[in-house]
Amino acid sequence: MVEAKNLCMKYDKGKHNAIENISFSIGRAEFVFFVGSSGAGKSTILRLIIREVKPNDGSLKVFGRDVARLPRHRLPYLRRNIGMVFQDFRLMEERSVYDNVAFAMVVIGSSRKEIRRRVPHVLSLVGLKDKAKSKIMDLSGGEQQRVGLARAIANRPAMIIADEPTGNLDQGTALDIMNLLRSINLRGTTVLVATHNREIVERFKKRVLYLDNGKLVGDEQKGIYTNVH
Repeated sequence: MVEAKNLCMKYDKGKHNAIENISFSIGRAEFVFFVGSSGAGKSTILRLIIREVKPNDGSLKVFGRDVARLPRHRLPYLRRNIGMVFQDFRLMEERSVYDNVAFAMVVIGSSRKEIRRRVPHVLSLVGLKDKAKSKIMDLSGGEQQRVGLARAIANRPAMIIADEPTGNLDQGTALDIMNLLRSINLRGTTVLVATHNREIVERFKKRVLYLDNGKLVGDEQKGIYTNVH
């Protein structure tokens, strides 16, 4: 699903290494945590995967395609296979829960019939079927993140990328969100999560890629957060 070889990314006109000489491979249906302190390079890797930025050196293949060489007109096809979950939710606050999830399907050209069938289904999966008509601004933080997750899975992506998805949530709600991500992963979706949450990483015991100052310093199956150097 994702294969990085000697991947490098520099900011500030080459003066700052965001990531340096990183190599890793992630297979289909894996669940992987990216951990490390602020500025370690976690979010940069996620941005590279969705081709929000291009690497300065090395290669990065997503779904078998080198994303750096992907023509701009092919980017929508890449991104429709990746569902994004953000720390700050990025929802349309004045619109309903239903509309927020439906919008993700509208932008890729789904039919009205498919939207009417699919949206209630994904809202049911995240426990929000009864909130379909509620406005985003009237929901709790945990409910808003559930909407974000429903939106991310609406188009049946092959991969979910979550950048600090529990950062603004209390620990109980954070566990609920992570359990939802785990259940999605068990259905065959690859899940990548960047997080600072030590308890979450240690509880779920999934593969962990440890980043420190832009370098990959550890890659462990069933890793624990405390192994970060």
